Amino acid sequence: MNNVEIYTSPFCGFCHAATRLLKSKGISFSEVDVAREPKRRQEMLSRANGRHTVPQIFIGETHVGGCDELYALERSGKLDPLLAT
Repeated sequence: MNNVEIYTSPFCGFCHAATRLLKSKGISFSEVDVAREPKRRQEMLSRANGRHTVPQIFIGETHVGGCDELYALERSGKLDPLLAT
């Protein structure tokens, strides 16, 4: 199973929706709160090719994008295979 990492902030509804989907699938993930750890925001920007909004989601080495992209993967049936590789 691929490692899942998600950059979030506490008052972000999209962040909560993304983590809720992962939890509903029983997926464990590491969460980086960029509000509590502002130095990690630059790391997120680099990894996400300059995207500055949260959430930014990574599955293994793959940058998924944000909440909309995560849900699109789920709807298309591509999320589970990505998680499993």
